[in-house]
Amino acid sequence: MTAEDAQPGPPPGGGSNGVASPAVVVTEVDEVTTELVEAFVRLVPQLSSSSPPPDRHELQQIVDSPSVLFMARDASGTLIGSLTLALFRVPTGLRAWIEDVVVDESARGAGAGEALVAAAIERAGAMGVRSVDLTSRPSREAANRLYVRMGFETRTTNIYRYSQKT
Repeated sequence: MTAEDAQPGPPPGGGSNGVASPAVVVTEVDEVTTELVEAFVRLVPQLSSSSPPPDRHELQQIVDSPSVLFMARDASGTLIGSLTLALFRVPTGLRAWIEDVVVDESARGAGAGEALVAAAIERAGAMGVRSVDLTSRPSREAANRLYVRMGFETRTTNIYRYSQKT
C-alpha cells in the first residue's frame, strides 16, 4: 500500500495502526464493541461450520493477548473481514502465524483479504519477526492465489493435529 492510499485516522469503533486501500481500511482491534461481536456472529460461520463465533469475553481475551486481531471495513464503515496474527516466543525466536482469515462473502474480491494480510505482515515485521506462517485449505483457491501473489511460499513439512477427546 502506498501512503496516498491511506485514509486519515482509524475508522469509528476503536483500532489503531490503520492500513488502507481505496475501498478497505484495516485496523488493529483495541476495544471489544457490540459491533465487533455482531461481526463475528456473521463472519465465523463463513470460515468454519464446526466452531461457534467467539463471545464478548473470548474476543476480549484475544485483544488482551500478545496476538493481534485485525478487522477490515469497507468504504461505508461496515466490518467485512478479520485476521488474527498469533505471536509467540520460542527458544529460536519470535514467531508469527496468521490464523482465521475471513472476508464476508458479499465483499470478496475487493481487496480486504490482501489488506488484512499486508497489515499482519507489516505488524510482524515491526516486531522483528523474520517469517510469517499460515495454512490454507486447497479448496480455498482464491485465498491460496492471494498468498502466493503476496510472496508466501509452500513449505515442505507435515502438519499434524491432535484433537482432545471430549
